Amino acid sequence: MVRWETARMKESRLAKHKQKKRSKNVGARMVSSPSSHVFERHSLSILHSALDELEKGFSNLPPSVTPIKDKIKFEKIILEVAERLKDNYPYFHPLYAGQMLKPPHPIAMAAYMLSMWINPNNHALDGGRASSAMEKEAVAEIARMFRWETHVGHLTGGGTMANLEALWVASQLTPGKKIVASEQAHYTHSRISSVLGLKFESVPCDTRGKMNIDSLKKILTDNDVGTVVATIGTTATGSVDPLPQILELREQYGFRLHADAAYGGYFVLVDNLNPATRSSFDRLGEVDSIVIDPHKHGLQPYGCGCVIFRDPTVARFYKHDSPYTYFTSKDLHLGEISLECSRAGASAVGLWATQEFLPLIKEGEFSKSLGAGREAAVKLYGRLETDSRFITAFPPELDIVVWAPAARKVSEVSELSRLLFNEAARRNLHIALVKLPVEFFAHQMEKDWDTITCLRSVLMKPEHLGWTDRIWEILDAGVNAVMDDAKREKGMTTRKV
Repeated sequence: MVRWETARMKESRLAKHKQKKRSKNVGARMVSSPSSHVFERHSLSILHSALDELEKGFSNLPPSVTPIKDKIKFEKIILEVAERLKDNYPYFHPLYAGQMLKPPHPIAMAAYMLSMWINPNNHALDGGRASSAMEKEAVAEIARMFRWETHVGHLTGGGTMANLEALWVASQLTPGKKIVASEQAHYTHSRISSVLGLKFESVPCDTRGKMNIDSLKKILTDNDVGTVVATIGTTATGSVDPLPQILELREQYGFRLHADAAYGGYFVLVDNLNPATRSSFDRLGEVDSIVIDPHKHGLQPYGCGCVIFRDPTVARFYKHDSPYTYFTSKDLHLGEISLECSRAGASAVGLWATQEFLPLIKEGEFSKSLGAGREAAVKLYGRLETDSRFITAFPPELDIVVWAPAARKVSEVSELSRLLFNEAARRNLHIALVKLPVEFFAHQMEKDWDTITCLRSVLMKPEHLGWTDRIWEILDAGVNAVMDDAKREKGMTTRKV
């Protein structure tokens, strides 16, 4: 028994030593924090008090709580859930700078969870009276970002459903007409067009990932385009289509203009955009419909999208008569202006609470947090651009940076990108791989491939600004390790030959 304890103690000391060494070597060191936790916990105690308050609203009812029959099993399964959820990248942490994943604000999580004791359904007022009112108020505040005081809109399960509704309404107004969007627009537009039985055409992009206006003009001359989709923040690079020029073409050709601002819409509040990008955001209120995703930059849990129409009369296309859905209220039901039926009222509750806490105003705390993400992207881009070990695409318009390790051939750059992706992850920095046209990179290299696999950093968390030095430290060590390994491998291959 003593020998076993001694062995276990030695094993424990060895494990701690390895962990300490690994932390030193792979960049696991944390920026100083007032807490040793990686998850916020204070909101849990507030949630408990809020639940007591909520219960008072139903104090006239006799108790009806169904007890948990097997608490031991309940706890075991929940702990197993916690164990299984460890099999994830740390999406919530500043060292995760890969995909478009941003943690919900604590107030959004608390409000969402609180509503679960009611579990409202915002398809009808009878299923979610309070949450339906919250949805209308929250959507109205989003609409005011674009200076729309009159509008019709609602929340959806995400950007795909929101864009589907926008294109469906467009098809009702311009029947038989084509939908066009840029080659860098989200693939959902071509797929939605197929689902709706609409013709679709992609518009080539320029070397900065924006819709090419000359190419759009050529497509418009056929006179069969009903709707142009302007992407306000592409998912790959964060590029913003040139809205002022597209609006000029609308005057000439009379098409319907939809803005897919699922990713970039909230940047209308930000004051540190470049002039060209700012000019597009300044005119967003002139489009016919807008999609924005609160579950991206709006600090909401998945899924929470939003579609808004400038002309409230388009609600007529949704009209239906459902005798089993609406019972008591003569007011507008959200189910009467949406294609989705059952919808989580919890999403509206979380969004409303967040916007009360962080109003959607310029120079407010929320807009400053977006500006911090953009500043972090500009800072990282500046370091990458001036370092000969890296090549960069165009400067970031929002908070996404696209870059790669430098090499002689496109194929070699692509391979080094994959290696650095893995090496950075080993050092606790998580970035993303993306395949893009070679033309996005002005760097001189042998173009043996038409597309280049490169790296993308989405610096959408406001905390990223304070972590850019740490991110750079890991990239610096990571790219050196990758290039040293590549040189050794090439040397071994040469000696063998």
